[in-house]
Amino acid sequence: MFKKIPHTYVIIFFIIIIAAIMTWFIPSGVFERKAAMVQGHEREIIVESSYHRVEGEPQTWQVFAALFKGFERQSGIIVFILMIGGAFWIMNFSRAIDVGIFSFLKFTNKIEHWKVLKALGVNNIIITMVMIMFSIFGAVFGMSEETIAFIIILVPLSISMGYDSITGVCMVFVAAGLGFAGAVLNPFTIGIAQGLSDLPLFSGFEYRLFCWFVINTIGIIWVLRYANKIRKNPKSSLVYSDDEYWRKRSSGDIETVKYYTPLSAWFVYFFILVSLVIFSFIYPQTTMKIGNASSTLPMVPVCTGLFFVLGIFTLKKSVHFFILNLLLFTILFLIVGVMGYGWYIMKIATLFFAMGILSGIAANYSANKITKLFLDGVKDILSAALIVGLAGGIIIILEDGRVIDTILYSVSKAMYGFGKVTTVSIMYVIQTIINVIIPSGSAKAALTMPVMAPFSDLINLSRQATVMAFQFGDGFTNMITPTSGVLIGVLGVAKIPYDKWVRWITPFMIILMLIGLLLLIPTVTMDLNGF
Repeated sequence: MFKKIPHTYVIIFFIIIIAAIMTWFIPSGVFERKAAMVQGHEREIIVESSYHRVEGEPQTWQVFAALFKGFERQSGIIVFILMIGGAFWIMNFSRAIDVGIFSFLKFTNKIEHWKVLKALGVNNIIITMVMIMFSIFGAVFGMSEETIAFIIILVPLSISMGYDSITGVCMVFVAAGLGFAGAVLNPFTIGIAQGLSDLPLFSGFEYRLFCWFVINTIGIIWVLRYANKIRKNPKSSLVYSDDEYWRKRSSGDIETVKYYTPLSAWFVYFFILVSLVIFSFIYPQTTMKIGNASSTLPMVPVCTGLFFVLGIFTLKKSVHFFILNLLLFTILFLIVGVMGYGWYIMKIATLFFAMGILSGIAANYSANKITKLFLDGVKDILSAALIVGLAGGIIIILEDGRVIDTILYSVSKAMYGFGKVTTVSIMYVIQTIINVIIPSGSAKAALTMPVMAPFSDLINLSRQATVMAFQFGDGFTNMITPTSGVLIGVLGVAKIPYDKWVRWITPFMIILMLIGLLLLIPTVTMDLNGF
């Protein structure tokens, strides 16, 4: 028996060992796979009724190779975390974020005296608005890995507002997770699942929007109740001792910061402005995609014009505000890049890396100092990157042991012989279980929907209801499964031990899963548009 709760690394390594033991007892088997075009992209899907047993490959010494292979599998997220950590360390050293948080809190103190806002609570409004924003991002374009970058901003803000790091993670990661689970137009889950099920893309929009509203209302209320409890008694937080790291980082006397604008900041401003003008000519129009709808707008020229104005305004105040302006436009171009040009983590990491370098130049740091600060940031966040690689090893062991397809085949057989409500409920449970093993929504859709969709036809169950079961089963457990590189990365950056996160979020998960089950019932008992 452990004298104290094991370290997160220890917990995940033990899960790897359990996965290896499973490969000795679960029969090995595989589905045949074929390439199929879904939404214009080639996907590897399961061939119906193709499951067959194969020779087993029980895992032994491979548990020690899991870290290496996990690093290979999760390399994109790992490099993303390291680049984000280094870039933000440069920005943090300039104290620009501290200045921004201080100015923000001063502003909230001023408006807190307004009667309407005082009745609702300014902080409650802030948490709600931030959560709604990130939930929309999760529901519309499947924001997931991108949340890691915002943890470094929202956790310190949460601490400064009198809350804890869990509240900061909820404002970003949990909010995006709620949106992901209640996905309305997410092309990586709903789009692929409906495409593989031969359903009109993003059909059933109305009921999905209702589900998104219900899930987010419950989620926001839960987080607000918790946040207010922590603000009244900060020591009641499970992570009060862990948050000492963040309290020390924000404990400096912000009022002693010297406000100045070096010539180098003006150089950075004109360099970026000229670059944006050039890009405005190259990309005069951007087709912004939201689900199956799209609109062509002059996004880059508009952002260029805004940068021209806000850049001068912030430079006249201080280099700190100019660096915050760089952060603002990094976020704006992230949104434009993701929705307009299909950016993923490589280009997003590059964007934040450029932001960090330009922040250092604007603050008049030497090349050596910028390099040192970047490396300091990488060192500070290295543990988060390492644990992502270790978590990736869990899936590697199950795949190399050739038991994932057996698990999928066995649980799909469990659905036969039940009524519609029971069957859709079992589908939901199965998708939830599978999501613990395969946290990637797009990969799970490609694996499960070719099996689930034809089966639903046999029992006269709407394929749309099957997609909803996949949607909820895919969404909620992303916030708790140790196989999710994004969750482990988020917790690593926020300095929250995995065991404490599980203790906090388990009751919330139970509520969300029950809500998901209740929301599935109308899909088979009521006449809903698109179902």
